[in-house]
Amino acid sequence: MQAKEELLQKLSDCVFDMEDEEVVDVVKEYIECGYDPQEGMLEGLVDGMKRASDMYEEGEYFVPELIVCSDAMYAGIEEFQKYLPDTEDTSIGKVLIGVVEGDTHDIGKNLVRIMMETGGFDVHDLGRDVPLDAFVDYIRDNDVDILCMSSLMTTTMPGMATVIEKLKEAGLRDKVKIMVGGAPVSPAFAERIGADGYTRSAIEAVEFAKKLVGAA
Repeated sequence: MQAKEELLQKLSDCVFDMEDEEVVDVVKEYIECGYDPQEGMLEGLVDGMKRASDMYEEGEYFVPELIVCSDAMYAGIEEFQKYLPDTEDTSIGKVLIGVVEGDTHDIGKNLVRIMMETGGFDVHDLGRDVPLDAFVDYIRDNDVDILCMSSLMTTTMPGMATVIEKLKEAGLRDKVKIMVGGAPVSPAFAERIGADGYTRSAIEAVEFAKKLVGAA
């Protein structure tokens, strides 16, 4: 039996090296060894995606490479999800997530969505380039515990503040907790616009969300 650390490294490498077919076999090997699937996703697959994102920021990887890396990550996650307990009837909270209007970068948002779902949340994903009113309309018409907004562009960050102001005007701000994230976003920015919190990564987002709904 291979050591867990070796298999986690293999999972990470599969994503980083864009091995979207090989990753499924490594997931099966990891599960057959009796290791925890959530740890495999976080410490293996997500770690590989983080490494790929770092390469993108350094100019070594480009959008096509990131897309293939994310394909490998999703293939691994899809296989892992077969071995996770069914949380459909035991949701710990409802999350609305989306990338604000004007921004089409959604890899980080997709990571957070997947981690939220595997963490026990019921997640509704509005996608990318979401009209600001769409966030408000959904919250008005549905029960939502947490709103998660992301932006990877400084030019679209103000949209987060606009959504919060629109929620206040509609009398809905107290109905929902708000989390924000994305490369240019900071804790100071989150505080300034009146969000309830900021997290740097998908893993941190899940833990913070659990605290917001009293499940941590």
